[in-house]
Amino acid sequence: MPPLPWPNELKNRDMIQTSLKNEKRSGADHRKASREFGRLGYLFSKTRLRAPLRWVRHMGLGPADIFFGSYPRSGSTWTRFVLYEILTGREANFEAVNTTLLGVQRMNHGVPVLSGGGRLVGSHEQYCKKYRRALYLVRDGRDVLLSEYAYLSSLGLYRDSLDKFIAGFVGAQGRVNGFGPWQRHASSWLDSPIADSSDFLLVQYEALRQTPEDSIQRICDFLGVSTSRGEIQSALSSNSLSRMREKERHTPQLPSGKEPFVRSGSVQGWRGKLSQPQLELFERHAGSILTRLGYPLSTAQPEAIAVTP
Repeated sequence: MPPLPWPNELKNRDMIQTSLKNEKRSGADHRKASREFGRLGYLFSKTRLRAPLRWVRHMGLGPADIFFGSYPRSGSTWTRFVLYEILTGREANFEAVNTTLLGVQRMNHGVPVLSGGGRLVGSHEQYCKKYRRALYLVRDGRDVLLSEYAYLSSLGLYRDSLDKFIAGFVGAQGRVNGFGPWQRHASSWLDSPIADSSDFLLVQYEALRQTPEDSIQRICDFLGVSTSRGEIQSALSSNSLSRMREKERHTPQLPSGKEPFVRSGSVQGWRGKLSQPQLELFERHAGSILTRLGYPLSTAQPEAIAVTP
């Protein structure tokens, strides 16, 4: 039988256990406070008070900057990882990408990585007149809504049903974020003053998935970046779905850790996941934009999708 601990040892052990319990409780309280603070910010983002903040965030932009517009959950994270490796020659990870290719929500707008000292500035906003040269990444809105719903729900920011989320997503009832209805966001870019000029490039997420090398080459040409096929292939291989998930395991992106930030990135994943009434609601408000972009309505066959290469 091992010797019994002395009273002082018992006392020290109790103190350590109490300290660990307090530390655990403190960590849980901190995470709870962070979630509640994040929820307050989320609720604020859906109000009119966000307008002056958006104006401030667009200060300090330069004529050499090129903008990377997209609605949230449209594939911009993966695309930025691939572009980061091509633009810098370094391996992409969340910390490196998020401190180099910043968005308009950060006042310094990132590091110059383009010719003429330009920055590649991300934006989830609707088109703004400050965006003189921009590429816009668009994804089938039905896949976007499922991904955005899962994301906001996992953060505890959205706590209602999918039916109500869809109504807010298309602007039929309420709002689900500060970026406006999906179809209005897309049309703001498609009908922008630069849309029919050489200063604008429309990229469809589905094309990036189907023909990644050609699509990344188009983006690089638009950015004025000289690259080789081998460099593109290397950047794509380094940022495959499995590699992206591995990178997220090293740097978790969601506080709970239960849901991944990097999801499957499916194409037409909405089929079989949205009910007919849900699809009818979405397409009643956004069907014209879907059709304009070549996405099939729910009555079309799955293979009917047509994307711009």
